[in-house]
This record gives sequence, C-alpha cells and structure tokens, in this order.
Amino acid sequence: MKEIEILVELHSDINQAKKIMSKFKNNGVKRTIDTYYYDPMRKNLKPNDKLQIDECFRLREQNNKTYLTYKIDKFDDNNIWLYSDEYETEVENKKQIINIIKALGLKKLLIIKNNKTSYSTDKYEIVLEEVEKLGNFMEVELCTDEDVDIKETKKEIQTFIDSLGLNVSSELHMGKPEMMIRKGLFEEYE
Repeated sequence: MKEIEILVELHSDINQAKKIMSKFKNNGVKRTIDTYYYDPMRKNLKPNDKLQIDECFRLREQNNKTYLTYKIDKFDDNNIWLYSDEYETEVENKKQIINIIKALGLKKLLIIKNNKTSYSTDKYEIVLEEVEKLGNFMEVELCTDEDVDIKETKKEIQTFIDSLGLNVSSELHMGKPEMMIRKGLFEEYE
C-alpha cells in the first residue's frame, strides 16, 4: 500500500484546528505509542549520515491493540521524501512480540507518544497530532494500491491543506522519527 501524505507543523491553535475539522467525519481520538527499533547488524534500519530513516520497523500500541509495521521510504532525485510503502498487521500478544524483537537482536531507537484526532473526507484521512516533546502537527494522507503520479497527488493534497485556512508550516519532508533524531530525542544506536 502506498502512503502518500503531507506532514506540516500546526501553528494555529489546536482547538481552532479541531473546530475547522468538524465539517469532516470525525473518526475519534487515539492515544498512540510508537516504539521504533533498529538492527545493529543492518544499515537500512539505522539513521543514515543525514539522520534520515530509509526503512523503519515499529511496534504501535493504540487503543488496546498492538501493530507491527515495516515502512520503506521513497525519495526523489534530490533526496526529498515522496511516500512510503507500508506493511502493517495487528498482533495479538504484545509481550511475545517484544520477546521476538529482542531475540532477533533489534534494539529500541526511540518512542513517540501522541494523541491523534482523525477525520476523513471521501478522499483523505486528516490527522491532528499532539506529539509529546515535538508539538502539534497535521497530516493529510491518501492511501492507495493504484499507480498514481506521486508529485501530482502531493500537489492536490497541498491544495486541500491550503483550502483549510490554518496557519501551518510548509511540508516537512520527514516523519516524526526523523524529527526526534534530529532533536537528539532517541536511544543511542550502534
């Protein structure tokens, strides 16, 4: 599944943003704890020289459910993030999954805790995120298995964001794990 999204920092008040989002379908609030792991033996699961993460493995805890996710980021010729291929599945026994992760030799890289308020339109998922240690963000995402023009789709998403009338940053071109790493908010890695 292709995950085509734009992540922006939200400069508008979070309550003002929620009021503007009320015209869309409200999918509720989820408390999310994402634990990202790296593999000391493989370069592709560690931050690179530019502190980017090209591939990541995470354990997500959300609303009493647990998910394993593997993401592979795709970049353009200028090394700017375009989209991710994402593979995710729910797992039943969190304790056993953590034991398996440890047995595989994976190490904890960082933990991201946030509250996500999710909305949807007929085309997009919109998520307002209140992220501990980082601030407030808005993510607008289109998930598809279809072969679409990524750059054109991102332009359409940006036009949608602009139409909301919120004070936001330009596209961040990185995810929250990368932001945490750049701010030094991670475990040491080998």
